[in-house]
Amino acid sequence: MYSYEDRIRAVKFYITCGYNAAYTVSKLGYPDASNLKHWYKEYSESNDLHKGRKKVSKFSDREKRDAVDYYFAHDRNALQTVKALGYPSRPLLIQWVKELCPEEGKRRCKSFKSHVRCSQEEKIQAVMESCKGNLKIAQIAEIYGVTPSAVSIWRKELLGEGKTLKMIQPPAEDKSIEQLIREKAELEAKVKRLENDVYKLQLERDILEKAGDILKKEEGINLDQLTNREKVFLIDALRNKYKLNELLPVLKLSKSSYCYQVQCIKSKDKYKELRQQIKELFMCNKEIYGYRRIHCLLRKDGIIVSEKIVRRIMNEEQLIVKAARKRKYNSYKGEITPEVDNIIKRDFS
Repeated sequence: MYSYEDRIRAVKFYITCGYNAAYTVSKLGYPDASNLKHWYKEYSESNDLHKGRKKVSKFSDREKRDAVDYYFAHDRNALQTVKALGYPSRPLLIQWVKELCPEEGKRRCKSFKSHVRCSQEEKIQAVMESCKGNLKIAQIAEIYGVTPSAVSIWRKELLGEGKTLKMIQPPAEDKSIEQLIREKAELEAKVKRLENDVYKLQLERDILEKAGDILKKEEGINLDQLTNREKVFLIDALRNKYKLNELLPVLKLSKSSYCYQVQCIKSKDKYKELRQQIKELFMCNKEIYGYRRIHCLLRKDGIIVSEKIVRRIMNEEQLIVKAARKRKYNSYKGEITPEVDNIIKRDFS
């Protein structure tokens, strides 16, 4: 699957970044951690990797295409595809999907990525601060809004594995310049935090406004009171402006719940035939039967269903019995004396 050059490049990058498999996979985009460690073990033993030919797959192209077609025909359920066909494994099936259908194989829900992105100049400045020894790595990470491990990775990228940077201590008169640089870094980090806070407040404001427009909710509504289905409608309405991993934490909705609700919305209505029967019974009885009588008629026809389901379907279809309300007695019979002429016409002067 991977060429000799790709494998050598991955192993060397793995050694350079301090034997961090997760960081190597995230940067290169391949392979998985187990393959990478297997390649490194082979490289450490023989100081090289094999250049053999690619293994021939035991599955034919027709079998691959049938498995991918079955996968898309059954709502992209890899487990169901493997159980129905008897082959292959789920990771291999996903690999076939990416090879044969690279565009369709992409999932809508993507994994979360880091929001903190520092420029090359900021990384160099952070490494210089760590080499001076005046600040700890944890303090430098707090200034730049990253984790301490990120600062360590920057050191390994810029200085290399096991190397140190010898810096000449500046004279006493240059300490004021060093203090100004540190204060500048702190102010820039503070500005970034304030920008992030403003961005989050704007996000919450847009969610509340969209809740009023789409869900007809009043202003000042508590987002915790929304159902998962309503939250999905809000997320889909704001996806063109915000990312999914930004909307989910604000609405307190997990990614798995979001994907489940999306599939439920796309799925067919299992009460479609029952809805039509309830409408016909309601119209045939002059629109005067409530859900209890409709439920009795359904039972007579041999349809076993709960009264709650009948009531919910009638509410969704707006099948409401029209009943005339009696007016209460009122002795007021209107004005019995003629109206007085408006002589002043509001001219009180």
